[in-house]
Amino acid sequence: MKLPAFHDLIIFENEDYLVINKPPFLATLDERVGGAPNILRLARQHYDDIQAAHRLDKETSGALALAKHPAAYRHLAMQFEARTVKKVYHAVGWGVHHYDGLRVERNIETTTKGKARLAFNGKPAETLVRTLETFARHTLFECLPVTGRMHQIRLHLMYLQAPIVGDTMYGGDDFYLSSLKRKFNVKQGDEEQPFIKRFALHARQLTFQGLDGEPISVEAEYPKDFRVLVETLRQYS
Repeated sequence: MKLPAFHDLIIFENEDYLVINKPPFLATLDERVGGAPNILRLARQHYDDIQAAHRLDKETSGALALAKHPAAYRHLAMQFEARTVKKVYHAVGWGVHHYDGLRVERNIETTTKGKARLAFNGKPAETLVRTLETFARHTLFECLPVTGRMHQIRLHLMYLQAPIVGDTMYGGDDFYLSSLKRKFNVKQGDEEQPFIKRFALHARQLTFQGLDGEPISVEAEYPKDFRVLVETLRQYS
C-alpha cells in the first residue's frame, strides 16, 4: 500500500495532542515481526517525543490519539485507565438487528495466537450497542466500549449473532455484491472479490480531557471503503 503523508491524517492538533484518522491496514505500533511501517514511525519523523496513547487494530480505521510529550501521555493514559475516555465505533454487522443501548457484558480472555475469546474466567468486558440503520441483510451499529479488552467489539457483536462483515476470525463472512445484485457479472476467468477487504469497523469519535481540563472531542470521517459499503447497502435495501 502507498503510505499516506502523516500530516494529511491529522484531524485535531494542539500543543499537547494529535488526533489522526488512521487508515486501515496500517498498524499503530511495531508488530511482533519485521519492520513494517506503522503510525508511530510515521509520526516520529515529525515529532521526536510523540507516543500513541492507545491503539487500534491494524484493519480498524478512525480516531487515534497521540501525545506529543510525556506529561500529555501520562494525563491521557490515566484517563484510559479510569475509563473516562469516550470511544464511539461504527460497525457493519451481518443480520438485521434492532438495539437501543443494549448492554453486553461478557468476559474476554486472550489466547496465545493474537486472538481472544469469550470465557467465563476471562476479564470483565462491557460494550453498549445501538442500531443506527438497518439494511436488507445487514445493520450499521454504534458501539461504545466501556472496557478496552482485545477485540472486544468484534467478540461482543459475534455473541449477539451480528458478526462484523469481513471479520472471518470471529464469524463474520465476507460480503460479495453478487449476494444483493441480481445481474452481477464477473469477467470471465476472474473471481469475485470481497466488497471490503477488511472487517468493517471504524473508530468514529474520541472524547477526552486536555491538560487544561477542557474536553477534546474529535470525529473521524469514514474512509472510502467503509463509506462505499454503507452507501451500497442503502442502495439495495
